[in-house]
Amino acid sequence: MIKITLKDGSTIEVELGSSVYDTARQISEGLARAAVAGVVDGEVVDLTTKLEQDCTLEILTFDDERGKKTFWHTSSHILAQAVKNLFPDTKLAIGPAIENGFYYDFDMEHTLTNEDLRAIEAEMKKIVKSGSRLERFVLPKNEALELMKEEPYKVELIEELPEGEEISFYRQDGFTDLCAGPHLFDVRNVKAIALLSATGAYWRGNEKNKMLQRVYGVSFPKKTMLDEHLEQLEEAKKRDHNRLGRELELFTTSDLIGQGLPILLPKGARIIQLLQRFVEDEEQKRGWQLTKTPLMAKSDLYKVSGHWDHYQDGMFVMGDEEVDKEVFALRPMTCPFQYQAYLNRARSYRDLPIRYNETSTLFRNEASGEMHGLIRVRQFTISEGHLMCTPEQLEGEFKSCLELTMFMLKTLGLYEDVSYRFSQWDPDNREKYIGTEEQWDEAQSTMKKILDALEIPYVIGIGEAAFYGPKLDIQIKNVHGKEDTLITIQIDQMLAEKFGMEYVDSDGSKKNPYIIHRTSIGCYERTLALLIEKYAGAFPAWLAPVQVKVLPISQNYFEYTQKITEKLEAVGIRVEHDTRSEKIGYKIREAQLEKVPYMLIAGEQEAEAGTVSVRSRKNGDMGSMSIDDFIKELLVEVQTKAR
Repeated sequence: MIKITLKDGSTIEVELGSSVYDTARQISEGLARAAVAGVVDGEVVDLTTKLEQDCTLEILTFDDERGKKTFWHTSSHILAQAVKNLFPDTKLAIGPAIENGFYYDFDMEHTLTNEDLRAIEAEMKKIVKSGSRLERFVLPKNEALELMKEEPYKVELIEELPEGEEISFYRQDGFTDLCAGPHLFDVRNVKAIALLSATGAYWRGNEKNKMLQRVYGVSFPKKTMLDEHLEQLEEAKKRDHNRLGRELELFTTSDLIGQGLPILLPKGARIIQLLQRFVEDEEQKRGWQLTKTPLMAKSDLYKVSGHWDHYQDGMFVMGDEEVDKEVFALRPMTCPFQYQAYLNRARSYRDLPIRYNETSTLFRNEASGEMHGLIRVRQFTISEGHLMCTPEQLEGEFKSCLELTMFMLKTLGLYEDVSYRFSQWDPDNREKYIGTEEQWDEAQSTMKKILDALEIPYVIGIGEAAFYGPKLDIQIKNVHGKEDTLITIQIDQMLAEKFGMEYVDSDGSKKNPYIIHRTSIGCYERTLALLIEKYAGAFPAWLAPVQVKVLPISQNYFEYTQKITEKLEAVGIRVEHDTRSEKIGYKIREAQLEKVPYMLIAGEQEAEAGTVSVRSRKNGDMGSMSIDDFIKELLVEVQTKAR
């Protein structure tokens, strides 16, 4: 007998060699029916895995994220089998589980249509009904290559594995795939399947490789769960900033300009302007000093900072070092530029902390496959800042930076939507980083102390740090569940020394300042995208590009509504006067589609009484009121940044 320690700390004894599934049955028949995988001593494994010694064990169901990954990974194998059944000449690439389902990449001559997806989906359901079990087996490298000799992408993956390593496969009903697992016990639990789309995808994400066809899907153990998920997807489509932002004429793109280079139209540009003014004013209140630095620099600057060695592939470089006397690059970040402002004169400890902020336009050479609307672009503007301080000031200043970001998130209504990642270095991959192990330990322990004291609920990301220091990444998901970094705060004790940045301390010695890199609201384009999705385009009044539409019932009242419009404009309210000869119902519907916060309607009754009829996007018909009373209420709403 061996002793098994369960998740709740209790223990049971089972026969040596019992499977994870057998153990689940011993705990509860219901648990065994719901089980999809196990976790043995921290490693996710198949239910068929034999227990050979005392261990810890957790039984995973579909409710657990790791359980979902196992479920969806098996579904990707069912997808691959179905495609091979229908299109036998297809070559298989990879088919992982992803955050909201799974995909598989195929190399095939036939271009998949929606009708093909429905046929593949039907074939998958047939495979599920067959109830095939998944059998894991391993082979030495030479036998693995022989088995997969007709699958060139699998051969490429196998050839990269070390000699002497046993290579695992999974077989189901005659279909075999190279895979590390884990997988479901059998395919019967995959009771609800939907294939969502087929798109192009370069092999290994490299645009120099062949374009494959990627089929996305999702699956669940119950049809009701699938129906609910599909409803959520429909809602996500309605809120997708890439569609809604264009419909509301906030931004557009042009093939002549290029991918990842959006054009902000007047309404979108106005929202960005409002955000920038808000951020810069708030930063000024908190002691930040505005700088304005160049958009490009010689390669010499980036060589000092280390970006030339660690980040050159992500930069737009002009010139060839072997040919040109001077090579320039568009800036991918502002830090080395603001360091030159610090170096403008000698510094004393009395000068610190020095807080430089900048509304910075940056350029990053993102891969074409990574571009997405306003969320991932090649040119963007960011609320960037760099703070130079003494070691004693570091903790307080880091807290102040975090407080600023929290204030911004709460004001925008995004505070409840974010998560936190403490991005640390990978000591096993030293080439990615500069500095000593002692410096990294000090910076990371300082950040940990601060985050723990503030009770920030972070996860740790090993290997996610910048090459010069650890960082707190504030993460957010778009409506499709794709996670991106919105705001970053970093501790850096490396680059000051590289740039010769010093201050004279109280004892007369020269020291290098600690540096905090931070954004307060992140990338404005990405923030706008997330706000479009958050509010489905119905922005709070303080952010709305048009706050009020003035709608005369007929031409007879144009003169009256023009005076109202001018009065609104005089106090800084963003207003449009709709003087088209359309019926009032049509004008109201259009204003509703444009998601304008307020409509002021005026006809004979209002003109005689000197009032307006107010319609609110949020509260509906608010009745008649004087224009002065309306202005007073709206200005309070704007000043308090109510949502």
